[in-house]
Amino acid sequence: MALSLPTHRVSRVLNSAAAGRRLALRAVAYQMVAVVLVALVFLVQGWSASLAALLGGASVVLGGALAANVALGGGVVPARSAFLRLLLGTGLKWAVVITIFAMALGVGRLAPLPLLAGLAVALIAHPLVLNFSVRVERER
Repeated sequence: MALSLPTHRVSRVLNSAAAGRRLALRAVAYQMVAVVLVALVFLVQGWSASLAALLGGASVVLGGALAANVALGGGVVPARSAFLRLLLGTGLKWAVVITIFAMALGVGRLAPLPLLAGLAVALIAHPLVLNFSVRVERER
């Protein structure tokens, strides 16, 4: 009796790295829409407040786009490398946020409340977009 080896491999991966990257970048686009809406609301207080809200949210959006490219842009890699890329992406994201905040508060002398409101909306929008846009089809 001879052993027969399978001629094809069945992939049990639910999502590829490319799909995760596309999802993260789609979330960034929706985040920016939410931030622009908050900036329009703060336009009532003036251009400065609107700019502050826009910069607060844009810092998270830019950091998130950078994190997505760094963490998910390398293709299929071993677990240790993937984890290190994720840590590096997250660190770069928060470095971007802190740098933009420091410049907006220090150099630009922008109001802190709209800046924080933009940040908060962008941070809240991200998991909401991810939660409502993921469709998992399970194999039975």
